Amino acid sequence: MRRAEAGPRRRILIVDGYNVINVRKPVRESLQLEDARRKLTDRLHDYAGYSGQQIILVYDAWLSDRMQRSVENRDMLQVVFTMKGETADCYIERLCDELAEDISLRRAQVRVATSDGVEQTVVLGRGAERLSSRELLLEMDMAQQARGGHVRSSGGRKSTVADRLPEDVLAKLERMRREQ
Repeated sequence: MRRAEAGPRRRILIVDGYNVINVRKPVRESLQLEDARRKLTDRLHDYAGYSGQQIILVYDAWLSDRMQRSVENRDMLQVVFTMKGETADCYIERLCDELAEDISLRRAQVRVATSDGVEQTVVLGRGAERLSSRELLLEMDMAQQARGGHVRSSGGRKSTVADRLPEDVLAKLERMRREQ
């Protein structure tokens, strides 16, 4: 048996996208679904940035006509759309298999966010930790509050430092600016 290498463990969070989206209320219309995907992707991108963990967000294309898997990398967030005939569960299980040695040697901590009971059992058997979709949303909310409140939406434009500051800090800065 090989010894685990010294140093920090890689932290990886794998998210079953549609499972998390549908935890609050199922989304039915395609425009709503696109909006929900964008919102979840943006939230997870922010969460990856301030949590310091790599996040792999997997969306199912099981019933689509998508002939190839697509992967988009956004800093610490990777967004995967599976190909036709491939479920998000299959992709996540395969990914956990690939990471199993790093998990067993304690080089990586892998968590999987899904509320699918069977999937939770399968990933636990592969050495990953399970996190329900609700627990993930709660964890993200708590982390956001811990870093100083809610971030205002930038409305599609580039974000600035001012977009990330709480209202009371912005008001103080504005008063200081006027006093000069």
